[in-house]
Amino acid sequence: MLKDYYDYPDLLNNNRSWVNDCLKQDPDYFSKLAEGQRPPFLYIGCSDSRKPLNMMTQTRPGEVFIHRNIANQVSLTDMNLLSVLEFAIETLNVKHVIVCGHYHCGGVEAAYRHTATGLVDNWVTPIKDLAMVHQDELNRLATEEERLNRLSELNVIAQLRNLCKISTVQRAFKNGKYPQLHGWIFAMKSGLIQEQKLPIREWKEMGLLPKDFPE
Repeated sequence: MLKDYYDYPDLLNNNRSWVNDCLKQDPDYFSKLAEGQRPPFLYIGCSDSRKPLNMMTQTRPGEVFIHRNIANQVSLTDMNLLSVLEFAIETLNVKHVIVCGHYHCGGVEAAYRHTATGLVDNWVTPIKDLAMVHQDELNRLATEEERLNRLSELNVIAQLRNLCKISTVQRAFKNGKYPQLHGWIFAMKSGLIQEQKLPIREWKEMGLLPKDFPE
């Protein structure tokens, strides 16, 4: 019988089962895994436990380099994210950077409703600012759920815009060897990933993207 939630000992038992399954398929699986990583993707996503990246994209260990934080923020002062980004682009030479948000995001909801407290309140302040900038657009939507969903989408686009400002990314643009950028929204109710349309032409005119960046 499948449990609603695992107990702590289940995690270790599940790990052993996974190891056995991998070795049955390939006796050298973990020896190969230990040789190093060359993932083509950097994923910047929310810390929400309902987004099992490897399951929802059917990727294997070693294929996606991952950074997570509350509400998938790309903060220009976050040394953790900046270090991950620099390593991913300049050492791993990733081909794609994905910023992934999701509907029913607790961080976005707390920012919109002004219910966040403590450090989380400080962390989601950029989303509060984003809601104010787009207040007219959000107010035209009929329900709060629609407004929250749209704010999650706007947040993804805003974080990609922030990404373009970071010196590591700007260096890659100048060198002509840069990753492609993608904005995703994960829809909890359907399980589907929705790619967001980015204002590439506008960002080019602003100087955030190189002229040869594909539209």
